Amino acid sequence: MFNVFKKIKEITDDPTFSSKRGHAERKARQWVYASFRAVIILGISYVILSPLIGIIASSFFSNADNYSPVVYLIPQNPTIERYQLAITRMDYWNVLVNMMIYVVGLTLIQLIICSMAGYGFARFNFPFKKILFACVIVTIVLPTHTIMYPLYTTFQTFNPLGLVGLFNQGNSVNLLGTTWPVIIMTLFGVGLRSGLYIFIFNQFFRGLPREIEEAAVIDGAGNIRTYLQIMLPNAAPALVTVAIFGVVWQYNDNFFGRLFNVSDSILLSRKISSLAATISNVDQVRDPAIATLYVYAGVVMMILPLLLIYVFLQKHLIEGIERSGIVG
Repeated sequence: MFNVFKKIKEITDDPTFSSKRGHAERKARQWVYASFRAVIILGISYVILSPLIGIIASSFFSNADNYSPVVYLIPQNPTIERYQLAITRMDYWNVLVNMMIYVVGLTLIQLIICSMAGYGFARFNFPFKKILFACVIVTIVLPTHTIMYPLYTTFQTFNPLGLVGLFNQGNSVNLLGTTWPVIIMTLFGVGLRSGLYIFIFNQFFRGLPREIEEAAVIDGAGNIRTYLQIMLPNAAPALVTVAIFGVVWQYNDNFFGRLFNVSDSILLSRKISSLAATISNVDQVRDPAIATLYVYAGVVMMILPLLLIYVFLQKHLIEGIERSGIVG
């Protein structure tokens, strides 16, 4: 027994014993932390993704699967008939092409207008600069629903400063039912999320060293040339960030589409909102539960392009957000 205690004392007195013990304790703490982090991430992911997973799974349900008490997520008799009919009734491919042209066009306008405004706020001093930038911030925090009536009446009787009446026998023009209200708002920097984009560009340009512009001025470049050839190329991360945000938010926009009554041949969101009624009337699908399965298929088809955009541009999006100064 004495020899056993003596052996234990020799082991504990060994200088390497404490280092091995400390290493084992660090490993144990790391394992506990990793396990805890995995549980939290899985829990949050389930809360966020479970509705989407349910929609995707249900879109493949047959009639029997929908009413079977033993079917939860994996259909026993999967079918793509929901997608086939949804694509036909939504005129999916034509509307998708029209929508992408509309969305990309608005995003390009926002990139030009908002980058110019952000550069102006970041680099130039002019009267009422702080007040105007405060107005930009207000457009970010102000709920759009609070100004929906003024926007509606403005474009219902569109005649700014009486200029339209000069060419239309003194009458205003009703722009509702067209895409012109959204285009005009975007051109004047008050389109969908334009205030946020101006803020992003302002933060990014403020982070660039002034020596870049000073070198351009020494080389004889004016303000416009400096902006186009020097500042914009250096603002590539911010451009990518705003481009992705612009495409996604314009793609998902349903507020302005309904407010200005934009044609459903351009907006997939309006097609989906009427899909259940269309299938019920045209295809005589009277069961609301079955009609909902077709809507789920339409939702999946609408989400798919956005998922592809995110998968291919995820790296650039994260980099641009980090460098734009809108985190932390």
